[in-house]
Amino acid sequence: MIFTYSELLWLFFLYSFLGWVMETIVATIKNKHFANRGVVNLPFCVLYGSAAVFISIFGAELDGIWLYIGSVILGTVFEWIAGHLIEKVYHEKWWDYSNMRFNLDGYICLRMSLIWGALAFVMMKWGNPLFLSLFHLLPRALGFVILLTLGIVLILDILATAIVLSGRSRDEKRWTAVDTWLSKFTSKLGKWIAERVDARIKKAYPTATKTISASALDSNPSEKSTVFAAGCGFHKIVWLFMIGAFLGDITETIYCRIAGGVWMSRSSVVWGPFSIVWGLAIAAATLLLHRYRDKSDGFLFAVGTFLGGAYEYVCSVFTEIVFGKVFWDYSNYPLNLGGRINLLYCFFWGIAAVVWMKVLYPKISGLIEKVPMKSGKIITWILVIFMSTNMLVSSLALIRSTERANGVPATATWQQVMDEHYDDATLQQIYPNALATS
Repeated sequence: MIFTYSELLWLFFLYSFLGWVMETIVATIKNKHFANRGVVNLPFCVLYGSAAVFISIFGAELDGIWLYIGSVILGTVFEWIAGHLIEKVYHEKWWDYSNMRFNLDGYICLRMSLIWGALAFVMMKWGNPLFLSLFHLLPRALGFVILLTLGIVLILDILATAIVLSGRSRDEKRWTAVDTWLSKFTSKLGKWIAERVDARIKKAYPTATKTISASALDSNPSEKSTVFAAGCGFHKIVWLFMIGAFLGDITETIYCRIAGGVWMSRSSVVWGPFSIVWGLAIAAATLLLHRYRDKSDGFLFAVGTFLGGAYEYVCSVFTEIVFGKVFWDYSNYPLNLGGRINLLYCFFWGIAAVVWMKVLYPKISGLIEKVPMKSGKIITWILVIFMSTNMLVSSLALIRSTERANGVPATATWQQVMDEHYDDATLQQIYPNALATS
């Protein structure tokens, strides 16, 4: 099922509200008194809304037992990544499952993952059809006004909340910076909201603990000033993304030669041998698994298999939705799921996680940190600009390819440029496995 932007926003707000109601009820019962579990001042738990939209999009084609299993996996991955991002940004844990069995760093546990699966199953089977039917009963103009109003208020609310969470222990001087980029009205509104948010967070999350990010443990202040890309920060991730994209393309090309007996382009972009899927996988794996790099090979293999399979499935759905093409199809492989992933390749992801974190990453990271500071920063931004442009041109070329297949004439300048430089024959050489979907 393909959702419109309005439908996704509607589902986001509804499930954010329902998540807030559920969290508030549970917290109230547990604490023996009322506790508002909304992080923002509106009655919304945006993590629930975001998770609902995420699962609705990427689990739309699943059904039966696969819908439940997929919901468990997608929900668990979402919660795990969200927990790490919150800790990295705010240096706090907003939930902790450490006292439950089969947990990982207190962010996910088997019991909650199974609950995620059950909630998502109910949402997909009955919740979404019901709520979308209600949305379509609203006059179009009224629905637009409701979504626009909620969106604006929520953005202001989240903005103020983020400012408070990033420095709520500081004094009023903190707000002088806000005045430089927010209007006077927004600044006053933000201060009013911030005072309430600060009190609410202290009451709703009394167990929130301060943490030290993994990157902070990798280097000391003196190293940050003398060593390029120390730890696991922005510059390191950009370099790892580029290296991973290149190595992934080469690896897949060689594998296709050995397994299929043909040389075949595996690139994701029109300029150069780069696989975006692999580059993002290396960057994300490094961020998420960096703190676990000293754990056993078995642990890294299991996590890599789990995350890799979920990641590849999401990438397959995303590229098909955005570009209207299937870039890989495992339908002929045993134990596949919709042709998007298969068990064998999930194991490959697990092996790759072990090899990367135990063998390749320490060496490559050491080499990157030997780059001179000034040169390294300049090269980083050159790589960012190059790959951003490369991905933009590649996206336009693929979008135009779909338009040509649907008989859309080239009236705009960008369409004419794409037709001239990236016609169907050229794209067939770059993306030999891309199949137009019906």
